[in-house]
Amino acid sequence: MMPTMQSLLLPALLASSAFAASADDWRQRTIYQLITDRFALEDDSGASCDTSDRKYCGGTWKAIQNHLDYISAMGFNAIWISPVVKNVEGDLGYGEAYHGYWTQDLDSLNDKFGSEDDLKALVSAAHDKDIYVMVDVVVNHFAGSGKNFDYDNFSPVSGSSSFHPQCWIKDEGNQTEVEQCWLGDETLALYDINTEDNAIVSKLNDFVKNIVSTYGFDGVRIDTVKHIRKDFWPDFAKSAGVFTIGEVLSDNVTFAADYTEVLDAILDYPTYFALVNAFTNTSGDLSALQNTVTEAQDKYKNGELMTGAFSENHDYARLASKTSDKSLIQNAIAFNYIHDGIPITYYGQEQGYTGGDEPANREALWLSGYPTDNAFYKAIVALNAARKSAMNAGTNFLTTKLCFKSQSDIGAMAVSKPPLLGLFTNVGMSGDASWSVDGAYDANEELVDVLSCMVINADGSGKVSASSSGGLPQVLIPTKYLSSDAGVCQDQAGGAMGMRVPAMAGLAALVAFVVTAL
Repeated sequence: MMPTMQSLLLPALLASSAFAASADDWRQRTIYQLITDRFALEDDSGASCDTSDRKYCGGTWKAIQNHLDYISAMGFNAIWISPVVKNVEGDLGYGEAYHGYWTQDLDSLNDKFGSEDDLKALVSAAHDKDIYVMVDVVVNHFAGSGKNFDYDNFSPVSGSSSFHPQCWIKDEGNQTEVEQCWLGDETLALYDINTEDNAIVSKLNDFVKNIVSTYGFDGVRIDTVKHIRKDFWPDFAKSAGVFTIGEVLSDNVTFAADYTEVLDAILDYPTYFALVNAFTNTSGDLSALQNTVTEAQDKYKNGELMTGAFSENHDYARLASKTSDKSLIQNAIAFNYIHDGIPITYYGQEQGYTGGDEPANREALWLSGYPTDNAFYKAIVALNAARKSAMNAGTNFLTTKLCFKSQSDIGAMAVSKPPLLGLFTNVGMSGDASWSVDGAYDANEELVDVLSCMVINADGSGKVSASSSGGLPQVLIPTKYLSSDAGVCQDQAGGAMGMRVPAMAGLAALVAFVVTAL
């Protein structure tokens, strides 16, 4: 039978629904991470959600679609959604699998979140708004009872021979044990898949290829990467056919660096741990953060240019549970937008959520009402605008490594990534900090701090001097590079005449504004 014109065109039409996004494409994005069950309800009823119950609260893919404008209004052009496949049902001792990480069947969707059509519609609607969609996948393990082991309750692999012999991981320093023993415990076990079996490897590669092509995903976030042998990952990533970024949970740069050789990118956990230590108390070690970044730039395959930069996620307590000092939190958030990697913001951070360790850090966002007038939300809008303007400035922003500018003030850090200059401090809301940066800009260059819209000028030698009496960060960009349609500091954008104040006066005004907003 001769093929019809419709059958010839269908594959091309399906392929066009995805952006076929590469690593370089993702480098130009900023990502909003969300847990499907906790982001939005279809009816916007504001139903209660007790995180301590560890139960489904009703979020769906259709509800995410309904709130894409909330995400894009902050300036994000990519979302990372939690795993979509079928998980174990019921309460296995640590609650229900609302988060999506307790896989049972890779070949089926989790119908708690909607139908195949709902998921396809979400991806299509996101693409219509120029938003990439990254799906989270787990191929290291399936989930089940930790006492009465049932090896036949899974798909597409099952039977005891499909899993490594049962043993619990007890020594994180033993890589063989990390890769071949099991996560979990006698209440909830994570059955470790035998990824040394070529037939099983083939099924896992087929899984990721099919899920990307079926739903048009633009990227894949991979869970528990260090728990599978490194030489498994290149073929898996090739099968995905899109950008891959892996979770390598370690604070050790040398250990994490090996995984930059087998995937497009990794989540930059070493920098995350150093960042949290630096900006959750006024005695945090800024030099340790600088040293970690510098080491990663040297050891990672592409430096930190192909990493995910974050200050919160679903596995660790939120910053606001560690400190009540909002200036410290603002510094931590801002740092990741001048980071070499791809900025990632965890849902709820823009609303100042304060959840502690899991499950408290997985709050329902709908309970906030999605306001857009708080300081954290506004700061993220400004930071996204600054980053996009920097990318469009013709200064090779995305391929130029950040560098640290030495400061005499122990509580001050200056980060140059032309055309941006980040001025950070951990002195806190009641502290004072000052910065002096030589040669970052042209003589008398006019600059705007996108977080306050205050304008300062470099001096005749291009030196920038600034001070803070409220512990707030500044992210400076030449006014000529700040796009007039960026949505922030419009009076100053493009070099337009706006409010001109000396640096000290501007910072005092900024402190007053932010404290009032918070």
